[in-house]
Amino acid sequence: MRHVRLHTMSHHLEFYINGAWAHPTVARTLDVINPATEQAYTQISMGSAADVDKAVAAARAVFPSYTQTDKATRLALLRRILALYNERAEEIAQAVSDEMGAPMAWARDAQVWAGRVHLEATIASLESYEFEHQRGATRIMKEGIGVVALITPWNWPLNQIVCKVAPALAAGCTMVLKPSEIAPISGIVFSEIMHDAGVPAGVYNMVNGDGPSVGQVMAAHKDVDMVSFTGSTRAGVIVAKTAADTVKRVAQELGGKSPNIILEDADLETAVRKGVESCMSNTGQSCDAPTRMLVPRALHAKALEIAAAVAAEQVVGDPRADGTTMGPLVSEMQYTKVQRLIEIGIAEGATLVAGGAGKPAGLTCGYYARPTVFGHVSRSMTIAREEIFGPVLAIMPYDSEAEAIEIANDSEFGLAAFVQSQNLENARRVARQLRAGQVNINYPDWDVYAPFGGYKQSGNGREYADWGIHDFLEVKAMIGYGS
Repeated sequence: MRHVRLHTMSHHLEFYINGAWAHPTVARTLDVINPATEQAYTQISMGSAADVDKAVAAARAVFPSYTQTDKATRLALLRRILALYNERAEEIAQAVSDEMGAPMAWARDAQVWAGRVHLEATIASLESYEFEHQRGATRIMKEGIGVVALITPWNWPLNQIVCKVAPALAAGCTMVLKPSEIAPISGIVFSEIMHDAGVPAGVYNMVNGDGPSVGQVMAAHKDVDMVSFTGSTRAGVIVAKTAADTVKRVAQELGGKSPNIILEDADLETAVRKGVESCMSNTGQSCDAPTRMLVPRALHAKALEIAAAVAAEQVVGDPRADGTTMGPLVSEMQYTKVQRLIEIGIAEGATLVAGGAGKPAGLTCGYYARPTVFGHVSRSMTIAREEIFGPVLAIMPYDSEAEAIEIANDSEFGLAAFVQSQNLENARRVARQLRAGQVNINYPDWDVYAPFGGYKQSGNGREYADWGIHDFLEVKAMIGYGS
């Protein structure tokens, strides 16, 4: 494995606390596994409550001064972070590829790109953000909520780190970040960028560790004012319960099982092709992936044919090889889960039209899954209800538009939804009836200024641009302030 260290000696075994790199209070390490080789290629330190206490104390001490900084100071800081992020983009891409198995082109053009555009969107949003306004004799102020605990996942590491850190900085908050321990190296590089950008000591802190030893300690901490968590619904419930004792705000971006309604008047070939490709991208490890494809019953057989052909086109293999479009799943645990759910799909009677259990031909090492498509999936089947988080698509027939909308909404999740139609008015009408935080019509470009978050068990709060800044603010009314 090739590892490029451009700037500093490795900080893999250290945390970032109060403006300096720090060793853990208690030495405990975790191997970081490259999912393409199944081998450990480095180690990180695992934090404890003592490390969280140090990081929170640093953030608490500097909050009064940082939250008084003006917009120009925060903008200058974010612009320095963006410049350094762009300088080290290739190094970040290499880290993402090694830690989560992303093909290099995807690591550069999607994973690293996402962090960049969210920084840009936060900067643009902050430029025009109004933190105060007058209403009669009352002054309305929006102020940073305080010390925030940020807990991020492994599937889009830079996207989620930046979507929390950047708006928290913009809002005038101080913070402690816990990146995923499964894909932690990009978070360490990001912390080096924060240091080199001159973030004031204590404003940004980073402690690695697992959920019970670090994440839950952060959520329970009396000196933490808010928790922003992205991950599974199961883990989100634990964070929310833990945070409830201190009545802190909890923002959550959780699981999804996003429906993709292909209407009768859609271009079937394009709609199915793009739907399969979207479901399979990032090896199916996206919370908003369109994993339930709903097609008119009369077009079901043709849709299966198209989907099987598209799944067969995926080039699964070494993330470092040219032409690879799909890398491995992130871990052995994730591989085992995906295999179990594929086997359940077969056992429950869904029609397997592509892929299936086991690894793709010729790949004996690495957590590789076969791009899998099921047809004749009914809404009661496990693969129609559980978030699989792998390259597995469930195609479901429907008999009427009303039934399609009902099936789409028949989920405990409500993160994203998709509608395909050549009649925009018709697509809009269907989109309005879907209970999801984002509805994508005809596979639009990613809008980093649109609010991102879910209904139902997909979470609370919204991220991206000014929506993200808003979530880290408290509102103060100064009555009798005068005009």
